[in-house]
Amino acid sequence: MEKLLEIRDLHKSYGRKKVLDGLDFDLESGKIVGLLGPNASGKSTLIKTINGLLKPDSGTIKINGYEPGIETKAIVSYLPERTYINDWMKIRDIVEFFDEMYYDFDIEKAFKLLADLNLNLDDKVKNLSKGSKEKVQLILVMSRHAKLYILDEPIGGVDPAARSYIIKTIINNFPEDSTLLIVTHLISDIEGICDEVAFLNEGKIVLHENTDYIRNEEGKSVDALFREVFKC
Repeated sequence: MEKLLEIRDLHKSYGRKKVLDGLDFDLESGKIVGLLGPNASGKSTLIKTINGLLKPDSGTIKINGYEPGIETKAIVSYLPERTYINDWMKIRDIVEFFDEMYYDFDIEKAFKLLADLNLNLDDKVKNLSKGSKEKVQLILVMSRHAKLYILDEPIGGVDPAARSYIIKTIINNFPEDSTLLIVTHLISDIEGICDEVAFLNEGKIVLHENTDYIRNEEGKSVDALFREVFKC
């Protein structure tokens, strides 16, 4: 199967602290992959280097054959962990901004998903609950027709009902030929939708395996395997 993401011997340090230490990682097209690891394992740094927000010290990243840059902005749809939409903007303004920024943005799809939430397009972001802000951001990201979706903690900090909606939105709006990389600590919530999981620890991928293999051959859930691998 075609490799959409290829990472080879990736290194990144902050001063004397190694964060990515010779990391190798591949993603194929048409997969949903969970990127899992304890705190300070290098997840955020890896995601930022893939998105071109950080420059690695050495190593290579290829996304559909391109190094992170202008070309990959049209390939990757990225949901950062922190809120990135301005509080003073109305929901309608944000949607129209995305429509102008990204040629692959489906504005009708975005409006439909927002209507499903009964969100008023003239509401300002500052008046929304945390859960509603998370949903708006997710809708913006999933309304693009991208080849690689990267979601950094998409269900972190929201209640269980909001998590269910977010996961449903991801599944129902994920193109079959695209790849989805989900970074999260809430393993039990997402392991049911993942085709594969990758465990990251001390700047290296220590396991990258099919979830069915883990359940059938290892005889345990992804969450149980994670706790075993990373036990204190």
